[in-house]
Amino acid sequence: MMITKALDECEEFVAGDGTNLREVLHPANDSVEMRYSLAHAYVRPGESSLPHRLAGSEAYYILEGVGVMHVNGETADIRAGCAIYVPPQATQHIQNTGATDLKFLCIVDPAWRAEDEEVRRKT
Repeated sequence: MMITKALDECEEFVAGDGTNLREVLHPANDSVEMRYSLAHAYVRPGESSLPHRLAGSEAYYILEGVGVMHVNGETADIRAGCAIYVPPQATQHIQNTGATDLKFLCIVDPAWRAEDEEVRRKT
């Protein structure tokens, strides 16, 4: 059975790492048989997500904007069309260095669960 969802049908919330997020497909919330979860996120200009790490792997695909991706002390300039792989247990955050929202897709495998994420709070 095919399932379709429009982004504007997905509730927006602020994730634990500070990004603005909409879960598009998640096996715990949707009738889908898949190991991963798919979310749409954005970070406003001049902002960044909080450093965090996941038990599983994560892939980002940048849709709009420019920024810097930080993974385990490495950095890379990113822009629309870039894909980033983040290995399991890697400390990561994404920074918007542009003048518009940095929009991206997040794929987490296995599917994201709160107990699999560790977020470092600002002090």
